[in-house]
Amino acid sequence: MKDNEQEIFPIVDETGRVMGKATRGECHSGSKLLHPVVHLHVFNSLGDVYLQKRPEWKDIQPGKWDTAVGGHIDYGETPEEALQREVHEELGITDFTPEVVGMYVFESQRERELVYVHRTTYEGEIRPSQDELDGGRFWTMHEIREAMGQGVLTPNFESEFKRFFVE
Repeated sequence: MKDNEQEIFPIVDETGRVMGKATRGECHSGSKLLHPVVHLHVFNSLGDVYLQKRPEWKDIQPGKWDTAVGGHIDYGETPEEALQREVHEELGITDFTPEVVGMYVFESQRERELVYVHRTTYEGEIRPSQDELDGGRFWTMHEIREAMGQGVLTPNFESEFKRFFVE
């Protein structure tokens, strides 16, 4: 498996207004073209957090634990549509109630993303995609704190989780 480098993403300003479009390859080439993504943090009633394991073939942060759902918004798609699509594709979930948590710009050496952050509390069955993920599981807050800074979690997840969920 490999990411589709020709997939078309919208290029946006920091408010989310679409300014143009570019391929995944262009957006992840170090160009710093700002492109939007959606994230969903899935909690259970105990306060544990579901994390996905990124497959080794991913072009960004392979093999690390990451936000339950994270995906690019396709050109012509709204953040809400992208969230529903990605949650279904990655975790097999269709019956969830997302809460908007916030929005921010994440920048790494290879890319800049406008991240639409959501959370939900979910007790149903989670069926991680065998095509897109290397599985997933619920982590306690203690396990997440212990793993931070150890190279186990993606830097994006760590900074976002600290920003929105850790006191």
